Amino acid sequence: MITVRVPAKVNVQLGVGGLRADGFHDLANVFFAVALGDEVTASAAGPGEGVTLTCSGPDAAVVPLDDSNLAARAARLLAARHGIADPDVRLHIDKAIPVAGGMAGGSADGAAALVACDALWQLDTPAATLLELAAELGSDVPFALLGGVALGRGRGEILDPLPVTGTFHWVFAVADGGLSTPAVFRECDRLREEAGTGSRDTDVPTPDADPGLLAALADGDAVALAGALANDLQSAALSLRPSLAATLRAGTEAGALGALVSGSGPTCAFLAKDAEAAAAVAEALRASGTCRTAHATYGPVPGARVQP
Repeated sequence: MITVRVPAKVNVQLGVGGLRADGFHDLANVFFAVALGDEVTASAAGPGEGVTLTCSGPDAAVVPLDDSNLAARAARLLAARHGIADPDVRLHIDKAIPVAGGMAGGSADGAAALVACDALWQLDTPAATLLELAAELGSDVPFALLGGVALGRGRGEILDPLPVTGTFHWVFAVADGGLSTPAVFRECDRLREEAGTGSRDTDVPTPDADPGLLAALADGDAVALAGALANDLQSAALSLRPSLAATLRAGTEAGALGALVSGSGPTCAFLAKDAEAAAAVAEALRASGTCRTAHATYGPVPGARVQP
């Protein structure tokens, strides 16, 4: 039995380019891994049992337990790479990352399953190969392997680790229900067309990382980082879920240094001065009636790792 802990992510910058001919958008995606995370446990199954999934946690009822789950797909992909025709493994997901919340919980589980199955089957797959397999699974999966802080380019899967000093304290306000990432991207394109700027990659400049944001991370400056937080999908998420504006306002009024929608939402992220301030912001958000719950956490933390 192998248990792997894997972090959620927040995009401290999410720059979205125009719609490409292949249906994707070029991104400048500054990923930041936080201690709020899932645990995936892989254990041996009997011959012919195949890949089976179980799940526990607050959102377990809405987690798919079939081959649409990235953890199951990861196990099959790793097995195929090593010539294992019919893998038999039981995967259990202990879920803390909000489902469809813009924090890459499904991608995190896919990364954790790669690491857990690799250890269970004693395959010793090179890290570069695991990253290659992760990119096949999805754009956010490679970062869940890497952790820390990194700039993602392309669809987000081409990663460059970034220097960061110290610990930053975060609060995540979890909304009722999720938001579809493809739907949020479509709404982003629609809003750009409505504004008259165009939405194609020939209309929108290729995004790049904000030098001020990178400097704030390297310096460990929470105030500067708060001022540089940016998400090009936030307007689209607010258009689809207007109630998020009240959540953002509640966290800011409670003392957060900065706030933004996390990724495609609907989870909202708040940067706090320190652990005490984060706890106070989380308490205020839970009392505000603008979210289902709120979690105080910190980062950066490593990517998917086998637990002792």
